[in-house]
Amino acid sequence: MEDKVRRVVEARIKEFESLRNSPRKDLFKELCFCILAANFNAEKAWRIVDEIGDNFLSLPKDELTESLKKLGHRFPKSRAEYIIHARKNLDKLAEILETVDDEFAIREWLVKNVKGIGYKEASHFLRNIGFKNLSIIDFHIIDLLVRYGLIERPRSLTRRRYLEIERLLRRISEELGISLAELDLYLWYMETGRILK
Repeated sequence: MEDKVRRVVEARIKEFESLRNSPRKDLFKELCFCILAANFNAEKAWRIVDEIGDNFLSLPKDELTESLKKLGHRFPKSRAEYIIHARKNLDKLAEILETVDDEFAIREWLVKNVKGIGYKEASHFLRNIGFKNLSIIDFHIIDLLVRYGLIERPRSLTRRRYLEIERLLRRISEELGISLAELDLYLWYMETGRILK
């Protein structure tokens, strides 16, 4: 069983790395997935991305809202707004991804410049396109860390608290000899029994 999980994790990491040099439209769809997955179901978010596809780049806000609503997204209006806003930043994002190697700086830019993107979503997006040194900290990961007595449950996940928990996860990944991207997939598997995007 452990070998099977390891093989799935390794395959998923290779898949993420292959996305790094994808066409801009594919990178944008990945960003849309991360926007849609926030406070929603990741599998349903991915089905929506599959359904809308390249139309994320062109649909007007009202049509995108209607599509998201029809496809069952929990927050169609706000997510359509975030995606339209992200579309306006696509050229700059593409330029940053081509010219900046520092994933922490890219994450900060995403958080500051793309509506609907916080540290978790920015880290998720960057992990999904091949960056390996950021943590995707959500309630599943927090539940796991609390259960093992590694942290106390935070009242809220401020920037400072997010980065503290990420440092803890980085130490764990270093002790295990794996990247934070791999650790995230293993932790997600421990908590849910599945390995998703």
